[in-house]
Amino acid sequence: MADHQEDDMTCTRSADGTVIAVDRTGTGPALIVVVGAFGDRQSKKSLSVGLADRFTVFEYDRRGRGESGPVGDVTVEREVEDLAAVVAQTGESPFVFGDSSGGAIAIAAAAAGIEVRKIAVYEVPYTQGPSFAFADELSALVSAGERSEAVERFLMLVGTPPEAIEGMKQGPFWPHLESIAATLPIDVRLCNDGRVPKDQLAKVTVPLLALAGDRGPWAVNVANSIATAAPRGGSQILAGYGHDVPDAVLSRAVSAFFD
Repeated sequence: MADHQEDDMTCTRSADGTVIAVDRTGTGPALIVVVGAFGDRQSKKSLSVGLADRFTVFEYDRRGRGESGPVGDVTVEREVEDLAAVVAQTGESPFVFGDSSGGAIAIAAAAAGIEVRKIAVYEVPYTQGPSFAFADELSALVSAGERSEAVERFLMLVGTPPEAIEGMKQGPFWPHLESIAATLPIDVRLCNDGRVPKDQLAKVTVPLLALAGDRGPWAVNVANSIATAAPRGGSQILAGYGHDVPDAVLSRAVSAFFD
């Protein structure tokens, strides 16, 4: 087993000039991790530990998060350009793992012709609830300075119990959630108004594995739909898990597919 190196933080620039902060760790072929809502390049460190003995893992702050540039004109296209900048920084055709809405970015990037080797995604939320209209509502709240309300509305959408939200609001992490509230509308838009983007998936010509836990019937259905729509698609259902699957479980599934 190769020794894995400490994180090496660098920056790259997206097509519109936005600075994107990137961590690099491990040895082996390049593997980019794309996080979902509320995530940043610190969110999947335990996943990276499980991958860094086989891969050089690149984690990045999506725009508006961590040390990357501000949200600005955030659209699906800008998110794809950001991932393209990280792909270019690897200097090769990398593997890409996308978690939740991060999986939608990975799929959109491959469909746009960005060269990647293989893609694995976990529970891309192409499901009812996160609509384009709801994304507009969140944008309006953020524009009005109601960041806390935007965070609360999003958490309610994903099924967080009201009492849990109240507890979170009293905790030390709530200000951080408020600070990235402006990124929530794009995560909702990445859900494609609850529809699996079959036309887009038809353009993904590299091997694509859609992972899901069996505790969410919607996630199983979406994973199977992704696998059917992609020319080289497949699905794998992880028994006993939901959307918050342990990183150790994910790293084993991702490593097996990418190896």
